[in-house]
Amino acid sequence: MNSARPWPTLVVASALTLFCAVTAGVAGSAAGTELTRGPSTAELRTAAAQEVAERWRAWPTGRIFPATLPYSAEQGGRERAHRVGISPHSACGADAVDAKAVEALRAAGCKGVLRATYVDALRGVLVTIGVVALRDEPGAVHAKSAFADNGKPAPGLRPLAFTGTVSDRFTPAVRQSGSVRQAGPYLVLTTAGQVDGRPADAAGEPRPAIFAFATDIAERVLSELSTPKMPDCAAREWRC
Repeated sequence: MNSARPWPTLVVASALTLFCAVTAGVAGSAAGTELTRGPSTAELRTAAAQEVAERWRAWPTGRIFPATLPYSAEQGGRERAHRVGISPHSACGADAVDAKAVEALRAAGCKGVLRATYVDALRGVLVTIGVVALRDEPGAVHAKSAFADNGKPAPGLRPLAFTGTVSDRFTPAVRQSGSVRQAGPYLVLTTAGQVDGRPADAAGEPRPAIFAFATDIAERVLSELSTPKMPDCAAREWRC
C-alpha cells in the first residue's frame, strides 16, 4: 500500500481557499462600508448646491416672496414693504423682462422668472421683484450683463400690476428705478415707480432715495434663495 501523503497539494489548495475567503471578506467589507458610510463633505456640498439651484421651483412662492419684507426707511428706522401680489407665470419671455434681455436670458439657460409686487410702508412707491433662475452660476454672471446696473430701469424687469389694487397703474412708462443683483444661479431684479402712475419723464427732479428700499428688499430675497444650507441627514427634507 502506498502510504505517501500528498500534503503539498493539500496545503496549496487550502491556502488558495483561505486566500479566496479572505479576499471575498475584504471585498464584502469594503462594499458594506461603502453602502453604510455617511456622505462625504464633497457629496454634502454638491447636494447643497443642487438644493439651492432648485429652490425657485421647490419652495412655495410665499416663501420666496414673503407677505412683508423689512427695509431701512429713507427717514431712518425700520419699515416693512407689503406684498401686493405674485404672478402665476414663470416664463423667461418679454412679459417678464424687456425684449432686449430675453435672448440673453435664454442663451444663459434661463429656467424661469418669478415676479411679485410690493408697496412701501407709506404706500407711495411700488416695486416689482423678479427672481431669475439660471442653469448655473456662470450663466447667471453672463446674464447679469444684459441688464442696466446704473440704477436705470431699462433694460430690466417689467412691472407687475394687479387690477383693482394700489398697483393697477404700474406700467413700464411709470418705471423710474431698477437694479440687478446676482448670487449663485440667481439674478434678482427690481423695477420701481410711484403709486400715482406718473410717467418717469413727468416725475420732476429725480429722488433716488425714495426707491432705495427696493434694492434692500431684493437683497433679502436673494440672500434667502442663494445661501447654501448643508444637508441634515436626520431632517425629513433631506435624503442621504
